[in-house]
Amino acid sequence: MEPLLTVNELTVKFPTDDGMVAALNGMELTLGRGETVGLVGESGSGKSVTSQAIMGLFKESSAQVEGQVLFEGTDLLPLGEDAMRAYRGKKMGMIFQDPLSAMHPFYSVGSQIAEAYRVHNRVSRKTARQVAIDMLGRVGIPDPKRRVDSYPHEFSGGMRQRAMIAMALVCEPELLIADEPTTALDVTVQAQILDLISELQAETNSAVIFVTHDLGVVAQLCQRVVVMYGGQCVEEANVHEIFQRPSHPYTRGLMASMPHLSTEANRLTPIPGAPPALLSLPTGCIFADRCDFASLVPDGRCQNHRPELRSDGSHAVRCHGHELHLLDDTSLIGAGS
Repeated sequence: MEPLLTVNELTVKFPTDDGMVAALNGMELTLGRGETVGLVGESGSGKSVTSQAIMGLFKESSAQVEGQVLFEGTDLLPLGEDAMRAYRGKKMGMIFQDPLSAMHPFYSVGSQIAEAYRVHNRVSRKTARQVAIDMLGRVGIPDPKRRVDSYPHEFSGGMRQRAMIAMALVCEPELLIADEPTTALDVTVQAQILDLISELQAETNSAVIFVTHDLGVVAQLCQRVVVMYGGQCVEEANVHEIFQRPSHPYTRGLMASMPHLSTEANRLTPIPGAPPALLSLPTGCIFADRCDFASLVPDGRCQNHRPELRSDGSHAVRCHGHELHLLDDTSLIGAGS
């Protein structure tokens, strides 16, 4: 089947006083109907920029966006703002990290959900209000008939996030992007929100892009994982492959930095160094300066040549060392980078 979403060579640059900041550098991504894909990586790796570019949120900004974002075969990048409004909400929905800033403080929660529904459906205000009440009940808001007239500041953090999910899903979009929706929530509420997203996805068969830095969440929700670094995809595979056989040094570093209840060590293993400066990216591998394996690759290839994303059909990796089979020794997992 044709993928629901295909991202090809997506590049996003932001002008600053110091020069152009390359937030994305040839990002690649595919997503099938009903599939859940996790975007993982450190802060600044390009996860949120990818999701915002897919939603067309840079249309009226000074950002330079190039490449392709194909949704059901239609390239969204050349479309104007008016054309994109037909996709946002109806075809694509987004759950933002901070619902308090994403929702308007001067309008009730119910009116904002009803407005999102009326934009894409020719219905009366009364009908839209009832849809909002039904949707609030569907996402677990108690006494939705009363709370539909509440304002965002009158909801707790978990309730606001539920209301944000209701707004994103009220038109039952085919694609849902969840940009770290549980970061500010305690673990109990986080588990409830994750279960809710899974339940609603099963009902609507929506495809989901889950943006997170929490690998535990990825293991729980996602079928496939895209590891990002420096605005690129450096590894992509199904969730079992990523956790059992991480192939890129950066992915191995992420795995090694996770806390494990089964280990007696009381210190985590951090990834040495810092992410690259996006104002002046290196000519070679973006991760080379932090990679202990780069010295094993001959001819200074890691420092001088940008590796391509190579796939064997189910597992894609962007690494010279992987191409030369220098990382095949599983005893090296978690060592170095």
